[in-house]
Amino acid sequence: MSFVNIAAYKFITLDNLEDLRPQYQDQCNELGLKGTVLLTPEGINMFLSGTRENIDRFLAWVRSDARLADLEWKESLSSEQSHKRMLVKIKKEIITMRMPLIKPELGRAPSVDPKTLKRWLDQGHDDEGVPVVMMETRNAFEVDVGTFQNTLDYRIEKFTEFPAVAEQHREELADKTVVTFCTGGIRCEKAAIHMKNIGYERVYQLDGGILKYFEEVGGEHYQGDCFVFDYRTALNPKLEPTETTQCFACRAVVTPRQQLAPEYVPGVSCPHCAAGRAEGSAAAQTAAEQI
Repeated sequence: MSFVNIAAYKFITLDNLEDLRPQYQDQCNELGLKGTVLLTPEGINMFLSGTRENIDRFLAWVRSDARLADLEWKESLSSEQSHKRMLVKIKKEIITMRMPLIKPELGRAPSVDPKTLKRWLDQGHDDEGVPVVMMETRNAFEVDVGTFQNTLDYRIEKFTEFPAVAEQHREELADKTVVTFCTGGIRCEKAAIHMKNIGYERVYQLDGGILKYFEEVGGEHYQGDCFVFDYRTALNPKLEPTETTQCFACRAVVTPRQQLAPEYVPGVSCPHCAAGRAEGSAAAQTAAEQI
């Protein structure tokens, strides 16, 4: 038996969150779905797993709400449900940026579809002959699992750092076409709008993110896998789960090679834990020597 895993979001004003939350919880429980639904004043974000029949029934129910009638989603398959429990949460933002004036519902930044992006990357420039560069909007630990070749990775630890980073590098990218990207497109919706607002002339968001790129194009121009926030940890360009995992103790991403290290004990520790303890011990020793 296989399960369908969906990722979906839409920026749209939702003003009855307290009423919606139990409705979504009841629907998901009735259909045996597992995952997370985020309900916010600026829209909805969902990562869910279930049988084909029940996912289809749920999506039909969601789209019966006129505000979400055109909701789109991305799919992948797995032999197990990709989440272990069902949560419906109310939050302030779909993705935290802390810039309330950015409202994707009022108008998106320009986007580029996966097939067009591949063509641009094949030729090294956009249709106007301007060099194309890819810009990460994801956190550093996600990037370490895989990213586009020659991408701009500014090692951010959380998305709230992105606006300052974009401003810092604006001048050096003035003569480039910049394509922002993330896992499924959510962060890019806000990132590209912000970049347009602060003066980037040629900036696009990758429509549907990495997962849509994998679905429509495959893995060309991409190195590694794509981190996902469920038990699968990472998907390859065929949208299949990989052997990459997360450490139960420190939540660091652990590659198959790192799993061969003696420090890796499933559910207990990993090489990242050991490195952190070693750094802590060294710092403590240095401090002791200075007393």
